[in-house]
Amino acid sequence: MSANEPLNTIPIQQYLQQVKTADASKQREVRLTIEQAKNLAFTLGIVMSRLEGSLERLVVDNAGSANEKIEVQLDGGSGWK
Repeated sequence: MSANEPLNTIPIQQYLQQVKTADASKQREVRLTIEQAKNLAFTLGIVMSRLEGSLERLVVDNAGSANEKIEVQLDGGSGWK
């Protein structure tokens, strides 16, 4: 699966809607079929993998900027009133 391929988040949206409906009707539990649970688990796995890949790419891309030179000048607070 390519990183540019759109994510199918429908199982997550369906689960969130199911929880919202259950909460609104004061239900004590939410039940999923095994098919719904598998789709939700696979979708969450793909989303988490994509996020981890994006974070790793961000760290690698910004690793070169870690060698930036930062200069700080201290004046002893003489300009404060």
